[in-house]
Amino acid sequence: QVHLVESGGGLVQAGGSLRLSCAASGFSFKSFSMDWFRQAPGKERSFVGAISWSGGSTGYGRSVKGRFTIFRDNSKNTVYLQMNSLKPDDTAVYYCAASRVTYSTNERQYDYWGQGTQVTVSS
Repeated sequence: QVHLVESGGGLVQAGGSLRLSCAASGFSFKSFSMDWFRQAPGKERSFVGAISWSGGSTGYGRSVKGRFTIFRDNSKNTVYLQMNSLKPDDTAVYYCAASRVTYSTNERQYDYWGQGTQVTVSS
């Protein structure tokens, strides 16, 4: 069975840090880019960041660039999201996903999703 399991969420004060983990199993982890999304209550799901299959390239949403860092350990089938300088607006459920590009359409397909982990940042 395919599993993506996020962990590491919790309550933190503004300005603090958290590291989220996403442990993958049941598929070829190295064949996929890994992505992080988040969704706050009443808001649309938004892009946080992504990392290529090898870890050689990353990209981030504008709201988190410079504060968050994605890295992966393919030997452990795990991707991480290091979150620094957290703000109350970062409060959301954070999800990891495994993705790949369909070259015929140049569209990214998100094949697998985790269950999410709650991050709450207090003022």
